Amino acid sequence: MQFLVFFPVVIALYFSTPYRFRCYLLLAASYYFYMCWKPEYIFLIIISTIIDYYAGMQMSKHAERRKKRKYLALSIFSNLGILFGFKYFNFFNESIRSVFDHFNIFYGIAEFNILLPVGISFYTFQTLSYSIDVYRGIQKPEPHLGRFALYVSFFPQLVAGPIERSTRLLPQFYQKYDFDYTRVVSGLKLILWGLFKKLVIADRLAILVDPIYNNPTNYQGFIFIVATVWFAFQIYCDFSGYSDIAIGSAQIMGFSLMDNFDRPYFSKSISEFWRRWHISLSTWFRDYLYIPLGGNKVSKSRWYCNVFTVFLVSGLWHGANWTFVIWGALHGFYLIVGILTEPIRRQATELLGLNRIPFILKLLRVTLTFSLVCFAWIFFRANTISDALYIITHIHTGFWNYSVNLNQTSHGLWVSVFDFAKNLSIWEILIVIFSLAFLEIVHLIERHRKISDVVREKHITFRWAFYYLTTMIILLFGAYSENQQFIYFQF
Repeated sequence: MQFLVFFPVVIALYFSTPYRFRCYLLLAASYYFYMCWKPEYIFLIIISTIIDYYAGMQMSKHAERRKKRKYLALSIFSNLGILFGFKYFNFFNESIRSVFDHFNIFYGIAEFNILLPVGISFYTFQTLSYSIDVYRGIQKPEPHLGRFALYVSFFPQLVAGPIERSTRLLPQFYQKYDFDYTRVVSGLKLILWGLFKKLVIADRLAILVDPIYNNPTNYQGFIFIVATVWFAFQIYCDFSGYSDIAIGSAQIMGFSLMDNFDRPYFSKSISEFWRRWHISLSTWFRDYLYIPLGGNKVSKSRWYCNVFTVFLVSGLWHGANWTFVIWGALHGFYLIVGILTEPIRRQATELLGLNRIPFILKLLRVTLTFSLVCFAWIFFRANTISDALYIITHIHTGFWNYSVNLNQTSHGLWVSVFDFAKNLSIWEILIVIFSLAFLEIVHLIERHRKISDVVREKHITFRWAFYYLTTMIILLFGAYSENQQFIYFQF
């Protein structure tokens, strides 16, 4: 809610400030934005900025990669060192302690009592991509320290992406953007859509999902299926909602950020899912880890190893917990199995004649992919591995305990089916169901055209009625709680 005050003030100052001072205004706003969370951690961003600025400028003085390499190493080790110290030290320290305790060996290294800096994984990867691109000769070193600092800390996408590339974002800071009504309205519509996904869908789903996943031993059976499917939509609406708000906010000022989601739950395979989900991160791993490892231009065994390694690292990137590592490993396993079984699946499709009924084939593939993704989400959302294993082993236990008597009244039917949703009324459940239905209708429309383009072509009366109706739905049916931050802020 504080953003609703902060952002209009920044926009008003931005368009009323002479062009030559706008960079400093946005930098000050970005630093203030981050300091509202924990002021002292701004020094981490400043340290990363200075190190990478220095490394980039030094690399520009040398033509030979051998001489550039030590400055690249400075950037990589300093940034990953900060990331490891604040995010992963306690995780590995406790893992080592568990091994020592198992063999009754004393281990005296204490854990750090520190708070994880919000968005540290995002801005670390963003600044690392700059250093690597300068080393490769893809990006010229940025001579203006202020603009480079703004690239690292640009507030719309600072704490949860999209993870931008310097080749895309840095040149935009040299452009002068005047106030453009059409562009501003387009940005506001994107923000509105992001708020709808976050407040009306994601935060209300959290009211149902959180109690179940935080206390799984109190439940069994059908409830885990519902909670897991609803978490799939919760995390999508939460994260893509933030991305929409970030992209829309930047667009109002004239800046273009990359799309981060493309209807991922319509994917027909796991590989397609990762082309549609968190696009800025998946392409980052492709360009800066997968391809340097050799990609698929190596032996098959090495190729499979590269795929699995990337997804293990991706899982660890998401959080310092073995649940995230297993989540990443599952997706790596899915992809490798998909590669190995592709000829068999193609033959089975032809044998069953499914290639002659493409709609059914597509539906089956989308359903299977979504099911595999949801299964992996169990590990992503569970607090511990034991919780995840409990859910998996009890997901069918007592399944039919949730069956209902068909002679019950309609109201009684709803109560019986959703009696586990103690924190949601039937009315709130209906809000979620209809909101998800509306979301999927929009996604179906967007197979061919952006919903914003469809609305823009309608009569002005329809357009403004649509905008006002959406705003009223957010105000009336949004779930407002200070505890419901964006999920990816923790990464």
